[in-house]
Amino acid sequence: MLECRSCGAGAPVDEHFCPQCSRILALGRNGDYFSFFGLPRRLQLDPQDLERRFRDLSRQFHPDYFYNAAPAERRASLERSSYLNDAYRALRNPVARAEHLLAIEGVASPRADEGSHKVPPALLEEVFALNEELDEIRELREAGADPAALQQRLDAARAPIEQKRQEHERDFAALSARWDAAAGDGPAVQRAVLEAIRERLLERNYIANLLATIEREMAAA
Repeated sequence: MLECRSCGAGAPVDEHFCPQCSRILALGRNGDYFSFFGLPRRLQLDPQDLERRFRDLSRQFHPDYFYNAAPAERRASLERSSYLNDAYRALRNPVARAEHLLAIEGVASPRADEGSHKVPPALLEEVFALNEELDEIRELREAGADPAALQQRLDAARAPIEQKRQEHERDFAALSARWDAAAGDGPAVQRAVLEAIRERLLERNYIANLLATIEREMAAA
């Protein structure tokens, strides 16, 4: 519960204005971007609906409306405006949205660099083949091989990784839909879906690192 600094009334944490005196509420420790927007914890969101909610709240929180208000209200409008921007940036991006969901559901979100260490089991074959190919390409480059020929080999090496990325995107979309449908399936099922989403995010990080490695080799060639 939040306490209104103007009248002292209590308000739920997902309320923006006091139910008693209608003054803007201090932000408090919300932490849930979905509830801040008045949305359920779903991974498939309507972008137009999200943008509409963002613009509506932007107008309500805009500091210009609180120019002559008490200092506490001016501060609250700035806090909510800043938090709104952070929440919108996260929720409009499917990956950032999933990472936020993991965080508020108590599942450790994978760090961006976490995918650069342990190879995810689903990528072992591709990683092994790519590393062998890159080693050969580096040796050829050092021996003065034709750059155009090296670029062709790098393009060919990139193809299976790009295919894996596309497969990953489809799997991630399917898991997002599975989470949205799991509301009545109980905590155990929901946790399993969240863990699967985390694994897909780890794979995504690793795939991004592999593609970045190929890009560096292309630049060197």
